[in-house]
Amino acid sequence: MSNDKSVQLAAIITKHEAELLEGWFSGMMSRMLRRDKNAESELRQQGAAFLNLLSEALRNGAGADIEAPAWDETRRMLAEISHARVRQGFSSIETAHFIFALKEPLFGYLRNELASEPALLVDAMSTTGSLFDRLGLYTIEVYQKAREQVILRQQQELLELSTPVVQLWQGILALPLIGTLDSARTQVVMENLLQKIVETGASIAIIDITGVPTVDTLVAQHLLKTIAAARLMGADCIISGIRPQIAQTIVHLGVNLEDVLTKATLADAFVVALKRTGSTISHGQSGH
Repeated sequence: MSNDKSVQLAAIITKHEAELLEGWFSGMMSRMLRRDKNAESELRQQGAAFLNLLSEALRNGAGADIEAPAWDETRRMLAEISHARVRQGFSSIETAHFIFALKEPLFGYLRNELASEPALLVDAMSTTGSLFDRLGLYTIEVYQKAREQVILRQQQELLELSTPVVQLWQGILALPLIGTLDSARTQVVMENLLQKIVETGASIAIIDITGVPTVDTLVAQHLLKTIAAARLMGADCIISGIRPQIAQTIVHLGVNLEDVLTKATLADAFVVALKRTGSTISHGQSGH
């Protein structure tokens, strides 16, 4: 898009700004599934602000290369809108429609203004369409990156929630594991356990694998690494929840757990932990 074409398009947008905004707003609202007065007001404000930024960029001679410095403010606004749409639960198509809905009313004013110059009209429609396609794709790109960040953050939060470290007694921690262990989750397990050891000064950590469906070589290695890290922090580990099938699998795999204390149940492991810490539980009897 040449400088003359950019300036000409900016002039058309400025000349018909109010009507253009209304036509654009109607197009956007026709595709919105969720409506409320606050959303409509925000959409109008965003539309008016975008038209001003678009006109300014075009008046400065900005072509269709939206990575050029003249488009910085426009891109910044579209990025903010895309991030907001992610938080509000809109789809990428709904987000991009903010740009694409402007095409039809703008093309209508281009046809009216350039009706007497068919060749110029065709060229203007083509270059304007290309510009808006790039702006629309930019909003989709930003939306997808923001959405991926949200998903990664949610996955991390779920990992942390699925690996709680519980203080059972003074100096005794329990880490009940449920589900499959992989490298990412094991890293979270290790970090949470070590942090809790530091916070509580615990000397015993019980890792309960009752809820782990299968134990393969990789899972066993992850457990051994976690135990080794805990020992470096001054805490011994007991593995509980060793079911017969898992015991057979561990033996079959040749995994060496000889220097790791194992127990069939969490209760058994807790009794051993109490003895090691010199703690006892007395059962009181009610008098009559």
